[in-house]
Amino acid sequence: MVSRDAYIQQIVKGLELNPVVALLGPRQSGKTTLARMVAEGRDCEFFDLEDAADRQRLTAPSLALANRQGIVVIDEIQRMPELFEVLRVLVDRPGTEARFLVLGSASPRLVKGASESLAGRIGFVDLPGFDLAEIGHERFVDLWQRGRLPRSFLAPDDAVSFQWRSDFIRTFLERDIPQLGITVPAETLRRFWTMVAHYHGQVFNAAEFARSLGSAEATARRYLDLLSGAYVIRQVQPWHANISKRQVKSPKVYLRDSGLLHALLSVESMDQLTAHPKVGASWEGFVIEEIAAAARSRDLYFWATHAGAELDLLLFRSGKRIGVEAKLTDAPRTSKSMRIALRDLDLDHLYIVYPGDKTFALDVQITAVAMTELRETLENPAPG
Repeated sequence: MVSRDAYIQQIVKGLELNPVVALLGPRQSGKTTLARMVAEGRDCEFFDLEDAADRQRLTAPSLALANRQGIVVIDEIQRMPELFEVLRVLVDRPGTEARFLVLGSASPRLVKGASESLAGRIGFVDLPGFDLAEIGHERFVDLWQRGRLPRSFLAPDDAVSFQWRSDFIRTFLERDIPQLGITVPAETLRRFWTMVAHYHGQVFNAAEFARSLGSAEATARRYLDLLSGAYVIRQVQPWHANISKRQVKSPKVYLRDSGLLHALLSVESMDQLTAHPKVGASWEGFVIEEIAAAARSRDLYFWATHAGAELDLLLFRSGKRIGVEAKLTDAPRTSKSMRIALRDLDLDHLYIVYPGDKTFALDVQITAVAMTELRETLENPAPG
């Protein structure tokens, strides 16, 4: 059993501060297991909305959820979005003692009205799956290859892990997406998802995707937003510095789980991955997801100019403006592009994250960071 103490503490603290906490993440990321860990030793009631009996219990939700005490867990709440309005009424009622932990595989933006109904009453915890702090930094290669979803990472061998991910993709498209009320054919979304896998780490070009799909640009953008809202694609938005250079204004796209990326690319082993043309982009996406998990922030940006200067990631930590470059090399080096980013973005420090085992300075403001020391470095960023 992998210890998930950090996430448990986030949820418990969230329930102390808010009457409702939403635990959000992709399907099979471990939300239900984590909720049961939180409930252990506490007064708790579970409702699983994939269970017909539990859905029946909630046919009159105001009655079923009123006068509860302790923690009430509602799993897969996106299947009954009308519950958000019911929860708003209940938590505003004087004397309500219950705290509600709702688990969802779709963003509140995708589930119409969720954010508006509980504004000011809800806290959020994102659960992408396992991260290095939980499974141990020495296993980062396994986490990169197999991805963060627990059943894939914990599979007995690579073949079983790959088969599980292939089955997950089919089930996600054929069952989970339609349950959100989305009527896009599964094969169409699979084609789009596979295209994104081949564009992983690149700037999204709606026109190019539309031509390949034989659709309008607005349709391609809608598909991108749908899969982003289901937590399988990440859009990293561009940062616009106040400079005279022409800057890129479209988002970069990544598959959030490296294991699903590799499955869509038909990469079954580490040997195949290291020989694949997308290996560098895969590493970049893996680093970005680890930083997102460590920073617990969605305020992540990239920067690029039409002249060729770019920065993989820009984030803000402890009042500092931090730049990150992900490089799949044994000997990271500085570059002209990095120095332009340092100057034009007024960075306090720039880190080059690589798969080595030593962290060392390359310059006064540039440090090569071993993947195994990434979290510690982010928690204690170097001075400018």
